[in-house]
Amino acid sequence: MKKIGILHGKESSFPEAFVERINAKNVKGVYAERTLVEEVSQGDPTPYAVMLDRISQDVPFYRAYLKNAALNGTAVMNNPFWWSADEKFFNNCLSTKVGLPVPKTILLPSKQMPPDTSAQSFRNLKYPLEWEKMIDYLGGFPLFMKPHSGGGWKNVYKVHNYDEFFAAYNETGELVMLLQEAIEFDAYFRCYCLGGKYVRIMDYEPRNPHHLRYVADHKISKELREEMYRLVLMINHALGYDFNTVEFAIRDGIPYAIDFCNPAPDADVNSVGEENFEWVVENAANMAIEKALAHKEGHNNLTWGSFVRDAAGGLMPSVAAPAGKGSKKK
Repeated sequence: MKKIGILHGKESSFPEAFVERINAKNVKGVYAERTLVEEVSQGDPTPYAVMLDRISQDVPFYRAYLKNAALNGTAVMNNPFWWSADEKFFNNCLSTKVGLPVPKTILLPSKQMPPDTSAQSFRNLKYPLEWEKMIDYLGGFPLFMKPHSGGGWKNVYKVHNYDEFFAAYNETGELVMLLQEAIEFDAYFRCYCLGGKYVRIMDYEPRNPHHLRYVADHKISKELREEMYRLVLMINHALGYDFNTVEFAIRDGIPYAIDFCNPAPDADVNSVGEENFEWVVENAANMAIEKALAHKEGHNNLTWGSFVRDAAGGLMPSVAAPAGKGSKKK
């Protein structure tokens, strides 16, 4: 029996529907359930061939549990080793190498020194930094400032002048921040990518109240939607995520990737709506079943992105987007 587990926190609608959908398909030798984490001993396997992770970003105990599970052959989605190493600034850096349009971005040191450090710890850091030079490089105000690692729109600021910038920066404490060009967009899209091949491009309006953000209908060309589809596959193949969302802001016909490191994206029916929810449940179930059927005992069953694979071979990231299969539906 190939058992599929889902590890989750407060969310209910998606995990419950995910388990029910897999079991309703009656695939011989495949069964799904909510993951039960029992006593965790080093080097011991779990009973799961596949696990979908929806919570370890908030619970370090679960992240350690999943790494041990992966070491023993569980196909953990998303790869807990890569998820631990990944962050938004690196993603932007990688994007510049693979040909994904992204806003101009600068990395800022934390306003406050981390614990157990002093001024001597930063003797390698230029002081003072040339703020005007950096802001001129970004094209001037307005700008966005957000944590280099994190999500959920936490600690995100839009600043319109130096006074607002320094006031916001003074609030960030020990967070390492990104300062980013503001893309004044004509249209905005949020795109699911599951299993490196299932893609759903969703019209999205981040300026609406949360419950109305998916109530949008942007008039763009078929060619632009196909270009977003290609870029979604390209960045997810490079990063190696099984379950992720990519957000695009369209400016002058160019899709700029604004946020594309969302390995536990919102999938609640009350947020994404019935039609999008049905798509996610169906394709996540299919992805998990495919992983279970392909699972090999005693093997590394994780997904590794092309960046890591190429790096292991001493190669620079490829700029070619791999051909993908799956739904292009809006």
